[in-house]
Amino acid sequence: MADFLKGREDQILTIGKETKELIGGRPSIAGSVSQRACVFCGSRVVLYPIADALHLVHGPIGCASYTWDIRGALSSGPELHRSSFSTDLREKHVIFGGEKQLYNALIELIDKHQPKAAFVYSTCIVGVIGDDVQSVCKRVTNEKGIPVIPVQAEGFQGSKKDGYKIACDAMATLIGTDDSKEIAPYSINILGDFNLAGELWILAEYYKRMGVGILASITGDGRVQDIRNAHRASLNVVQCSGSMLHLAKQMKEQYGIPFIKVSYFGIEDMSDALYEVARFFGDEEVMEKARDLVKEELTRLLPALAPYKQALQGKKAAIYVGGAFKAISLVKALRLIGMQTVIAGTQTGNTEDYKLLGAICDDGCILVDDSNPVELSEFVKQTGADLFIGGVKERPIAYKLGIGFCDHNHERKLALAGYEGMLNFAKEVYETVTSPVWRFVERR
Repeated sequence: MADFLKGREDQILTIGKETKELIGGRPSIAGSVSQRACVFCGSRVVLYPIADALHLVHGPIGCASYTWDIRGALSSGPELHRSSFSTDLREKHVIFGGEKQLYNALIELIDKHQPKAAFVYSTCIVGVIGDDVQSVCKRVTNEKGIPVIPVQAEGFQGSKKDGYKIACDAMATLIGTDDSKEIAPYSINILGDFNLAGELWILAEYYKRMGVGILASITGDGRVQDIRNAHRASLNVVQCSGSMLHLAKQMKEQYGIPFIKVSYFGIEDMSDALYEVARFFGDEEVMEKARDLVKEELTRLLPALAPYKQALQGKKAAIYVGGAFKAISLVKALRLIGMQTVIAGTQTGNTEDYKLLGAICDDGCILVDDSNPVELSEFVKQTGADLFIGGVKERPIAYKLGIGFCDHNHERKLALAGYEGMLNFAKEVYETVTSPVWRFVERR
């Protein structure tokens, strides 16, 4: 194995050539160039799409730069989540403490914006100086009459995945605190969809056509009252298991709500997600509506995909995304349009996730956990990939190597979920892989 991979042998696996097991979910090695973000990043990813809540970063102003409109999470109503608020801690607060600064900021912001709830995110410096954020939040809750929830997300505690859990714990304090919302006979919560580019609205229309209502979307286009009533749903449908499985397990234990894990990317997984919900309710009419919906959508979609499949036949793709379920769906979606996956990696996958991913990948595919730009660049060159699917950090890798890139992360503005999203995906892949610009770029 190459020198740059030494010490990482159990986190890299080539399908069909090695019999060892790939170990996922390990903490990043100190001093290594890891792609994983901090705990604070993970917490704001989960909570920020709640559109009618106030989100206040208790820390230096630099941390707040990681929040302002960072996602493609859209709202059908209030847009308070798109504003970035910070207590702007400075040297004097490090010495004398920042609790007074936090209290004054909360009072001013709540009076001005009248949010339904407030989340206060502790950052690294707060963990060092020891501000009692919980007591400040409790005081403001009593004074203002809205939930003010501390999110103990000091970045040095771990990685982005740890931030997901902390955010779920914070949100769990809201769930079960209200029973006033009217709910449909067949009600579900969608966990882990963040309404990137309006994808939730596509899914909501599908479920509406089946006769199933969405009680709470946690957290894309989220509302505080919906989340407070979320304990009354019949089923939790978990789209991003990496970020929301912890909350789904909590709700099952506390409220007896079962959950299923699904993916809304690609034809197979989108259809399976609809059928699984229909099977859960055991209503033949709901199942029949699901079958009619899938038939209608495929009748429209498959002919539209045919030209893209013909043009992309035999092309190779590299995938490096956040969660394993997304990677699995992408492998299936790429196969549908004639492409082979030669690299598949994630930031937050565990050992079981990689077993599932490896089972659907072709021989020769390289699986990698928590990779970095040096490794990814070498793998792309070794495999001759024509396309890289990843997030904002992977875009420069693709362009420097002279290959196409498809953004499948939180910053994107194109809906990729559902049947409509599959067509968007095929079109985007086709346009980047076959772009004439590559005639003028030296491929490395």
